[in-house]
Order: sequence, then C-alpha cells, then structure tokens
Amino acid sequence: MKYLVSKFKIHCDNEELLQACRELLADDCGECGYESFEDTEDGINGYIQQDEYNEAVLKDTVNSFPVEGVNITYSTEEIPDQDWNAAWEEEGFEPIIVKGMVTIYDARNTVDTEQFSTPLQIGIHASNAFGTGTHETTRMIVGTLLEMPLEGRRVLDCGCGTGILAITALKCGANAAVGYDIDEWSSENAMHNAKLNGVEDRMEVLLGNVNVLSHVDGIFDVVVANINRNILLADMKHFHDVMAKDGTLILSGFYKTDVPMLLQEAEALGLKETNRKQDGDWCCLILSK
Repeated sequence: MKYLVSKFKIHCDNEELLQACRELLADDCGECGYESFEDTEDGINGYIQQDEYNEAVLKDTVNSFPVEGVNITYSTEEIPDQDWNAAWEEEGFEPIIVKGMVTIYDARNTVDTEQFSTPLQIGIHASNAFGTGTHETTRMIVGTLLEMPLEGRRVLDCGCGTGILAITALKCGANAAVGYDIDEWSSENAMHNAKLNGVEDRMEVLLGNVNVLSHVDGIFDVVVANINRNILLADMKHFHDVMAKDGTLILSGFYKTDVPMLLQEAEALGLKETNRKQDGDWCCLILSK
C-alpha cells in the first residue's frame, strides 16, 4: 500500500503558538484521512494512504486554518517503499529502556545482547513498520503492559506495526496474542519479529483492518491500539465487542487535546477510564469494560 507524506510548514511570529498550531493542524488533517504525524522544527509531517489523499480537501483545510496571523504551506510527495526501508537499514535505532524492566533493541544491528541488564529484552527488526519504542506512544503502552498482570491472558494488538506491543505482552506472560495491520509489510514484519523473540508459537498476525476481527474466535482480556484518533473513534466499538467482560483497553496515538472526544465515545460504550498517562503532548488512556 502506497503512502504519501505532506510536509507542513507553520509560519507564525509567536513561537509559543507553534506547538498549539501543530496539534490543531494534526486534528484538522486527521479529519482528511491522515493517519500519523511527526513534529518537525517548523511544523509537522503527515502520512496518508495514497488512495485517501484529496488535494482539494487538504487545500481547503489549510486555507481555513482558524488561528489569526498564522500561515501554513505544504508539499506532498510519495514515499518509495524501497527508500523508506533503506533508511531503516542504514539508521537503525539506539537501545531503549522502559521502566528499567525491558530493553528494546535494534535486532538488525545488535550482536551482543548480554550488554543489556534489564530482565527482559525485545529485539525489533523494523522494516517499513511503526513500533520500535522510539515514539512516546509506544513507550507508554509498553510501560502500561509491564505494570499489568498478564499471565495467562489473551491480547489483541490493533494496527500492530512491528508487533512490539503483542511481543511485549507475550514476554510478560500472556498466553496468546493476535495482531492485525492493514499494511502487508507490517503484518509480515510483526511475524518476523515474533520469531526473533521466540514467541511465534503464541502469536498470530492477520492482514487487514478491524473487519478481520469477524474471523477471529474468542474474546480478549487486553486490547491495545496505538493508532490515530479518527481510527480509534471509528473502531472503538469493534474493540469493545471482542473484549472480555472485565477486559482492559489501552489506547494511544493521539494528543492530549483529543482525550475528551475519545472518552465521550468510550463512555457511550460503557467503558470507564481507570488511568491516564502523558508524555509531552501525547497521551495514553487505560479503559475497563
């Protein structure tokens, strides 16, 4: 599946407004189908599936940006799969320690794992897939899983990317995990990482969106989803429907400003907030059924 990246530059005289404008622009672009964002020095980069991109809608969104005195310019280009993968091959990532309990390391470029002193180590060979622990949202969910009693539990990882969240749960004692992702390279990469970490016999990865859950038997004790706000809002009912009656739903991938609308949807489904985490402007919600 082809992706585009739109590189937005936010022009404003007041530097203190920049982060607020980033968040507002990300919210507006999320309504246009953008799935994820990363901050840049003077704006944000937004990522969208090629089939979802609508230049006229985006132009109207940018032109109607509601902050006086702020001007936004952008350019959009295709992300070549080969080049993106090559960047991962070349750059890799430094080991990441979460809560002093787990080290997430670059399995492609790391030979000596005995250097890591944490009780758990997770090797990730990232290949065109999100989820290495470098992002705040991933770290918050990994940290939440580390705090939970997962022994014997069944876990669902929605939009699994590299599979890091499902793998973390399995390493922490979960009995089984199912992941799914709309991108073929992600679903393949997640299973590859499961094998690297010796949990492939307890993990299943499906290709598709939330609709694949109609083909999955049974219910889940823990559901994790690190996806953009709009997909979370659209899919939360499906998450709820496959949760055990005392199940836990862990959501991230959104800004703190998105929390009210997510909680409104959760409460309509009978889900209650039990905890909340924040790292910078990113947020993580823990909900119970």
